[in-house]
Amino acid sequence: MSSKDRILGRIRRALPDGPSVEIPRDYLPVHGVRTPAQRVDLLAAHLAEYRAVVHRTDGAELPALLTRLLAERGARSVLVPPGLPPHWLAPEGPTRVPDRAASTPYELDRVDSVVTGCALAVAETGTIVLDGGPDQGRRRITLIPDHHICVIRVPDQVVDSVPQALPLLDPTRPLTWISGPSATSDIELDRMEGVHGPRRLDVVLLAGTPGTQ
Repeated sequence: MSSKDRILGRIRRALPDGPSVEIPRDYLPVHGVRTPAQRVDLLAAHLAEYRAVVHRTDGAELPALLTRLLAERGARSVLVPPGLPPHWLAPEGPTRVPDRAASTPYELDRVDSVVTGCALAVAETGTIVLDGGPDQGRRRITLIPDHHICVIRVPDQVVDSVPQALPLLDPTRPLTWISGPSATSDIELDRMEGVHGPRRLDVVLLAGTPGTQ
């Protein structure tokens, strides 16, 4: 018998016999009523509180903005998921590194920046959710490079609350929930950034119709 079997056996013995208990879910699914613009503004405010750097642009200006953000970081290479819209990045700029299964953590650590889309974002918590979709790539490409630029299509990809977000997500996919740059605090509450992921998080709120994005 494996350790897993022992643990599951103990859990089964601890559970009461009979039908499962229905858990009440009578909490508020959302706190307040907002227009799409107010929802995006709330998301931006919470992202800024978490020390993410928020930018707003449209489809026409996006390549120039991404070029500037990469240049400001001195990026010589940028990791690109396979489904990232090709027109998001200008032809000139850092060397593009594809998302490859064979890439080692050491190779990914040498990449300066990564640009991705997202699955959706939650306004009330300032949270970005990645699900490994084509424009996001593997989870590890957003955890190892020191600089992550995440593009959120607004207002379509922004929901008010976590209860609204959950039914829209596939629980079988590798979900990553991001609230600001990676950070932790020691016992004296000194904040350290970049411990478990990117030290710098740039969030681009991309406005416009789907045809222009």
